[in-house]
Amino acid sequence: MNRKIVIAALVAAVVLGTGGVVVLTRIASDRAGAAPLRNAPAKTAQVTRTDLADQQSVTGQLGFGSERALASRKGGTVTGLPEQGDVIEQGKPVFHADAKPVPLFYGRMPLYRDLDQGMSNGPDVKVVEENLAALGFQDFGTPDEKFTYYTATALKKWQKANGLEQTGKLGAGDVVVQPGAIRVASVTGQLGAPAGGDLMKVTGTERAVTVELEQSKQRLAKQGEKVELSITGGKPATGTITGVNRTTGDPNQGSKPKIVLTISVDDPKAAEGLDTANVTALFTVAKKQNVLAVPIGALLALNEGGYGVVTDDGRTVPVTAGIFAKGQVEVQGEGLREGMRVVTTE
Repeated sequence: MNRKIVIAALVAAVVLGTGGVVVLTRIASDRAGAAPLRNAPAKTAQVTRTDLADQQSVTGQLGFGSERALASRKGGTVTGLPEQGDVIEQGKPVFHADAKPVPLFYGRMPLYRDLDQGMSNGPDVKVVEENLAALGFQDFGTPDEKFTYYTATALKKWQKANGLEQTGKLGAGDVVVQPGAIRVASVTGQLGAPAGGDLMKVTGTERAVTVELEQSKQRLAKQGEKVELSITGGKPATGTITGVNRTTGDPNQGSKPKIVLTISVDDPKAAEGLDTANVTALFTVAKKQNVLAVPIGALLALNEGGYGVVTDDGRTVPVTAGIFAKGQVEVQGEGLREGMRVVTTE
């Protein structure tokens, strides 16, 4: 096996993203010594001291994040629905049932029961009081989990402002609770149909990049990690991994399990004016600072095991290989120093 074949095997292993130990076939040689074969005339390159970053790029799609179904627990008949692309904020109607609005409340806790004065304390009460306070109806003081006479009074004022019957009570289906403002991705409900059940699919309102990864690239899926983004039609930007979800796949359909990442765009102006776009996401797997590095073409396998580099005066220096990045490899070895020239195929 000559030097070119060894280097080709090494490069192939790096491109395939093994990210760990690279296994190479040792050089077979009839000579007793470990001196590797060299091309003639030999090309050389300097040993440099630099910072390296092991990075991998994956193609993704700019949009508004993953879609989710929005279900209603309201009784009655659907009499009004939003349009695709509409953005709905706190206190605004999500849809209408029996010609009455069903507004949006913000919160992580859905309403799981009807709320009325004299009921037991609960986190759903606090969600309602927090929204009433944010909308300017705060007769009860600081929001808490107690439904009091003052909570009912604030509810009546809010109901009057929204053209609703002033009961001071709130049914579990009288509002829709979501973590924040929503954007209507598609409408699945029909006018005249029962108001209960799935009515639409929604997303968040902030642009986000969705990336699908093979299971073998799980090491890239780290919540909170920064990602470099190249947005087609937009500006270079950074993003933050805000969601990591896994799909099971369907063997009957030939689909494999995937890891789906949601990446927020740190600077919204980088995607200004774009609803959708192709994106290249660059993940940094590992970083090393102030290390010695040589071109990948300078690294070769020794027939006694391990790796080495050959200096321009013909000496073989055994080395330990570190991370690979942008055509270079981190190396450590006795006698190896910055500025030394080594033989390379590149």
